[in-house]
Amino acid sequence: MKAATLSWMIALTGLAASQVAWAQPGVRLDTQMFVERVTTDVNGRSRRILASADRVAPGDQLIVIVHWRNDGSAPLRDQAVVRPLPRGAQIDPTDPTMQVSVDGGAHWGRMEQLWLPTPLGGTRRAVAADITHVRWSLPQAVPPGHAGRLSYRATMR
Repeated sequence: MKAATLSWMIALTGLAASQVAWAQPGVRLDTQMFVERVTTDVNGRSRRILASADRVAPGDQLIVIVHWRNDGSAPLRDQAVVRPLPRGAQIDPTDPTMQVSVDGGAHWGRMEQLWLPTPLGGTRRAVAADITHVRWSLPQAVPPGHAGRLSYRATMR
């Protein structure tokens, strides 16, 4: 099983490397992306497998895994992991530990807190298709060398 690398994700999202590298000093981030496929085994039973995300199509279910590590020499305090969504991906924003942005990372919150302007000067409630970035707060005072993993599911539109 081959994982998509961060450089592949940069190409997929169409973002410059400087925009993707939202890591704070001392935080190393690595991203892997897989497509969840359903196949039938020789006995006719459905099996879910994770496959390389080098080719994705509308309707594919993605699993994105973000590995983080404090590579600095001091504990991390009040830090967050921020990731742009792959272009064309729509996530399920119900994870209570995750905040989302619908404006490229300028404002953060839960879906029910986010609004967008309309062409006629009004506002509308943001929906999952509007999400551009995801963010998770790291635990307080992460010692040097400590690491963790975050993940989310997305559907390709």
